[in-house]
Amino acid sequence: MNPHEIPSDQKWTEIEHLPEWDEEFYDVYTAKKYGKWLMLKTLKEQYRDNEEYQAMIAKEFDVRYNLAHPHIVMINDYEEVPGLGRCIITDDVYGDSLRKLIDNKKVTDDTVDKITHQLVDAMEYIQTNHIVHHPIRPENIIFTENIGNLKLINVGFDQKAHLSPAEASEDIFNFGLVLTEVLKAVPDPARYANLRRVAAKCTNPEPKSRYRDIQELKLALENRSNRRLTVLIVFLVAMLGVIGYCLTLTGK
Repeated sequence: MNPHEIPSDQKWTEIEHLPEWDEEFYDVYTAKKYGKWLMLKTLKEQYRDNEEYQAMIAKEFDVRYNLAHPHIVMINDYEEVPGLGRCIITDDVYGDSLRKLIDNKKVTDDTVDKITHQLVDAMEYIQTNHIVHHPIRPENIIFTENIGNLKLINVGFDQKAHLSPAEASEDIFNFGLVLTEVLKAVPDPARYANLRRVAAKCTNPEPKSRYRDIQELKLALENRSNRRLTVLIVFLVAMLGVIGYCLTLTGK
């Protein structure tokens, strides 16, 4: 549809509030802009005239606008929408939250696979870009309506020069909480012994006992961390054996 053929007062149509998507300070809507479905995020009415909250939503737009990852909801614009005020405009990611899938007992093996791959990839991207964000929870994880692609929403409100070890560890802890819930909801949890071990390590109350970083977490999810260590030890033992044998020959 050509935008130039649509009157300006019909730019935004079919605006609908999505209460289940609302955040602490924001209301979330779905709407069409020139006939294309998008999502809108705007301050709740009681905060719209407050300069502090206006600066907060503007800062979130600035932080997230340049993020580009297939499993993070993309921001397109920040503009005035009739009746709603200034809104962050994002791609349409309408679908079911992980919370809804858990509550409705619709968690599948595919859900587990996407949590342990797509979500972890999104977390790694966020940490690489030093994005400060709200805790990762089932409510923030959306599976799109048509193809079930995982999208992480509510992913950042500030950016630092670097994240502290404590912040990175907190991400891993929250991922462990999410994984624990998913594994409790999956039809046959006994098949996921390794993932249960991973979730337990992620949620260890002592941060030093958790995975050090996302890379170590990824290896554990693939059950490869111990294998690499074993191969390295075997190689070193073999090399020591060869060196010892050579020294024996030299001594003769």
